[in-house]
Amino acid sequence: MAAALVRLVTAFLLLAAQVTCEYGMVHVVSQSGGPKGKDYCILYNPQWAHLPQDLSKASLLQLSDWTSSLLCSPGDLPASGFSDQIPLVARGKCTFYEKARLAQGSGARGLLIVSTEKLVPPGGNKTQYEEIGIPVALLSHKDMLAIFRRFGRAVQVALYAPNEPVLDYNMVIIFVMAVGTVAIGGYWAGSGDVKKRYMKHKRDDGPEKQEDEAVDVTPVMICVFVLTCCLMLVLLYYFYDQLVYVIIAIFCLASSTGLYSCLAPCVRRLPFCKCRVPDNSLPYFHKRPQARMLLLATLCVAVSVVWGVFRNEDQWAWILQDALGIAFCLYMLKTIRLPTFKACTLLLLVLFIYDVFFVFITPFLTKSGNSIMVEVATGPSDSATHEKLPMVLKVPRLNASPLALCDRPFSLLGFGDILVPGLLVAYCHRFDIQVQSSRVYFVACTIAYGIGLLVTFLALVLMQRGQPALLYLVPCMLVTSCAVVLWRRELGMFWTGSGFVKDQPQLPWSPAKGPQPPKDSDTPRSQQPPGEELVKAPLPAAQPPEPASSTSEEARATASAQEAGSPSGCTTEPKGQDQVLPGSPAVIHTMPK
Repeated sequence: MAAALVRLVTAFLLLAAQVTCEYGMVHVVSQSGGPKGKDYCILYNPQWAHLPQDLSKASLLQLSDWTSSLLCSPGDLPASGFSDQIPLVARGKCTFYEKARLAQGSGARGLLIVSTEKLVPPGGNKTQYEEIGIPVALLSHKDMLAIFRRFGRAVQVALYAPNEPVLDYNMVIIFVMAVGTVAIGGYWAGSGDVKKRYMKHKRDDGPEKQEDEAVDVTPVMICVFVLTCCLMLVLLYYFYDQLVYVIIAIFCLASSTGLYSCLAPCVRRLPFCKCRVPDNSLPYFHKRPQARMLLLATLCVAVSVVWGVFRNEDQWAWILQDALGIAFCLYMLKTIRLPTFKACTLLLLVLFIYDVFFVFITPFLTKSGNSIMVEVATGPSDSATHEKLPMVLKVPRLNASPLALCDRPFSLLGFGDILVPGLLVAYCHRFDIQVQSSRVYFVACTIAYGIGLLVTFLALVLMQRGQPALLYLVPCMLVTSCAVVLWRRELGMFWTGSGFVKDQPQLPWSPAKGPQPPKDSDTPRSQQPPGEELVKAPLPAAQPPEPASSTSEEARATASAQEAGSPSGCTTEPKGQDQVLPGSPAVIHTMPK
């Protein structure tokens, strides 16, 4: 067992210490002075020979098109050899070493191998590396056709490998989008859930009644969800070309719904265009929705359709994808609710294991040696459709590195790295409001998410490979939440969610016995739901009784004053009636001494 553990750790360290300078550039210019020179991506192994980092230090040599030969035997060599040239040969039939040995023996200064398959670093053993002194690199067949189409057959090339910048500015944009989505989504979900709890006892059967209710996540639902994610990820790995269009269709539908959910509260506040659909018996229209809401729904669907049609336009389609993705995440954070910190911890720990397994462990289980998670997120290089999964935030590289032309033109962050931590942030905000803790849990958890994301970016820069973000986010957020709850000594309530009031709050005392102090007189005021005194405070005993009609009118006026802070913003209080504010003398006067 110990030996197996040592081998696993060694393999993990070797995997983390892979060669980082595998990508290089071939700069192509026309010998006849035609179009301006252009760079194309190559994949090379620096153990054959190193490439200069600066283009000005690279030799400009003639490219010899020898793709009709595989260069596996001396008979494949031209009679005049490859003196001071870089031959371009086809891949196959023999090893990279055999091709490089023949090319070097005939005077070549480098070797470019055209591959119609997935590009892999040309490898060999230590003895072969010592024998070969020319750079050996792979060029994709698509780039070869583009070179000849643009420059013709008479071209000169220079091979070089520029250093990639340590930090790309697009990471700043991804950081702002991710932290902003988690903060806004957690705040919105927490506030909306508490308002629903306090206002649920009110009757609201109007056409504007919100029909979407939050879904409480149970441990069984968490287990089913994680198993479904595992199954779907494996199916995407083996049947990517067939399932990618299903994921794209689901994203279009879900993102349009999320965009509508985010924009609907803003549209409802507009003071115009409130006309409704006439009476009808059509499905979804029998409740007579407002015309402006129908226009909003049409707009959201149109935005989603535009992205679906132009999703492969790398110049601007990523902006629509990020906007739809953020709206989708906000909608999911508002809809899904974790009722206890116990459920939060279970979900984060299970997905922590899931993320680490599919990024770091699956390379030992696949034939290609690639991570299933990274392969699916970035799209398999041998995919016939060349489609990418849309369930990520993506921002193009903003630096001037030529390596942006290679297979890493975008930086990605999966929706799961936003949604899963965002559910914990939403729980912290709801708990803050219930115990009136000045949002200390919400702020601390949001800051912990930002720190965890920065650590993720740092690991990405140091290892130069895809990282499971939850590996760093989960410990940061759970440790921070536990530290705050231990400091405030509220572990019991925070763990079980017992700090939340029930949907139907009970009266603190019986009104039949007159104004008496509540039994739990020692209960701190911070644990009482805000606004409860205004609704349940009885009249003072010394106040003379009034007629029933006057009493009912006063009750209605008081209820109207309380409704003034409701989300709808509508009031029904009589003209000239002063609005009663919390903490005003009128409220203090009705409180029992």
